[in-house]
Amino acid sequence: MIISEFDRENIVLRDQLADLLRLTWPDEYGTEPMKEVEQLMVPERIAVSAIEGEELVGFVGAIPQYGKTGWELHPLVVASAHRKQQIGTRLVSYLEKEVASYGGLVIYLGTDDVEGQTNLVETDLFEDTFAKLQEIKNINHHPYTFYEKLGYQIIGVIPDANGWNQPDIWLAKRVAKREPTE
Repeated sequence: MIISEFDRENIVLRDQLADLLRLTWPDEYGTEPMKEVEQLMVPERIAVSAIEGEELVGFVGAIPQYGKTGWELHPLVVASAHRKQQIGTRLVSYLEKEVASYGGLVIYLGTDDVEGQTNLVETDLFEDTFAKLQEIKNINHHPYTFYEKLGYQIIGVIPDANGWNQPDIWLAKRVAKREPTE
C-alpha cells in the first residue's frame, strides 16, 4: 500500500476516484462524479491517495480556509472492500502532516447524520445544544468516533442541516505545535 500525494495528471486514477465517489455516495455523486474530481484536483487543495497495486483504494482531500491556517477535510473515502484495514487512519495522518507543512494550524470537518446513526437525531438541537453534544452516543457506526480515535474533537453541530433532525456534526484537530511564548 502506497500513501502519497495524488497524481493529478493520471487520468486512470482520476477515473478510479470518480468511481469510488459514485459508489460510496450515489446520492451526491451518482450522476456526475467527475465534476467533484475536478474540484478535488484544484491546485490549492491537498489531494492524497492510497494505492494498492494499480488500484486506488482510498483518497483524502483538504481545502484551505481562513488563509491557510484552517483546512477543511473533504472528502475521506475508502473502497468498501478495503475498510477496517487502517487505510483511512493512514490517509488522515498523511494529510495532517501535509496541512502542517503548509502552515496549517487546524483541520476541521463535518460529518452528517442523515440515517439516525447517533442519538442527536432524536432531539431538537436548537435546545440545550452543548449539553446534548456532551451526551452524544453512536448507535449505528457513525464516523464521528473514527475521527475521535484520531484526536479530533466535536466542536459543534448544525441542527437540521440535512433536513429535520438530521444534523451535521463538526469536529476539529490542531495539527501544528504551538510555539512557547516568552
